[in-house]
Amino acid sequence: MTNSLKTKTIIIFSGYRRIRLIVKVADTQSKIEQGLMFVETLPENEGMLFVFPREIYGGFWMKNTFIPLSIAFVDSDGEILKIMDMAPCIGDICPIYDPQISYHYAIEVNWGWFEKNQIKEGDYVKFDGTLMS
Repeated sequence: MTNSLKTKTIIIFSGYRRIRLIVKVADTQSKIEQGLMFVETLPENEGMLFVFPREIYGGFWMKNTFIPLSIAFVDSDGEILKIMDMAPCIGDICPIYDPQISYHYAIEVNWGWFEKNQIKEGDYVKFDGTLMS
């Protein structure tokens, strides 16, 4: 993953369980646009956290993304509103994965990570400290 990004640990609360996830933080327009493009592997319990300056509406695409990913769309309170799976796409014609809701954060992980860890819509994310640079 991109080394210039800061790393944070987030905790996802699912019932009585707490699941730790190490994320690289994309909190500027250029970092958000780059995302996980050209990344060839993603360690099992690592991902990317996209931090938007305000709630937004719209989708993600997988242009030049080599690995299949799952994405959680999270509101400003930390509630996971929607989880989607996204297929890799090389080239210029890639589908847009639009949750059709507004959200403040998005978390990308390896395909199936949320399901494997029994994390579902309605669970909560706790962010450790400040996220913005």
